[in-house]
Amino acid sequence: MPEPSTADTALPQGSDVDVVDLLLTQHARIEEQFLLVVGASGAKRQEAFDDLVRMLAVHEAAEEEVIHPLSRTIADGADGIVDDRLAEERQAKEMLTALLDADVDSKGFEASLLMLRTAVLTHARHEERYEFTQLRAKVPSERLRALASVVRAAEAAAPTRPHPGVESATANLLTGPALAAIDRIRDLVREAARKAAS
Repeated sequence: MPEPSTADTALPQGSDVDVVDLLLTQHARIEEQFLLVVGASGAKRQEAFDDLVRMLAVHEAAEEEVIHPLSRTIADGADGIVDDRLAEERQAKEMLTALLDADVDSKGFEASLLMLRTAVLTHARHEERYEFTQLRAKVPSERLRALASVVRAAEAAAPTRPHPGVESATANLLTGPALAAIDRIRDLVREAARKAAS
């Protein structure tokens, strides 16, 4: 059975790690995971891609539940900034959903993956520039440290696959647990099938 999904189980731990540190590290790990997918083939590529899908799904769900709602409250014009991030997340989820049905070694897969990578990394840079800087400037450091645990908890209960249209905190909280259960069953079935084929 796969471990509970988080964006990365090897992230910095401890009481001194704040939510911005956590998310920046996750952004770096997601970027690395794209490279692992591109550099692999066959079963290894599929495994790396499955890991990337889980990382992206749980990371974005946690940001949608915790970070974006907080960002809306701390800066002038924040609604527009957050709405732009949510639109980017929806676009990336749609691209990722299309890739889920593709053969990872098919001719068009890598080109589509690289387009997704560009969209995801652009989105991450926008978050870092427009949201994370405001979090650091306007949220007390002890609250930022406490929010790291909140994000980890949100990730542990998040869906492991993309669900376009579920980009708000309310939608994630209402549908997330059911989607997460379905996704985890799919993950178990996929893992069992992979083991049976080996």
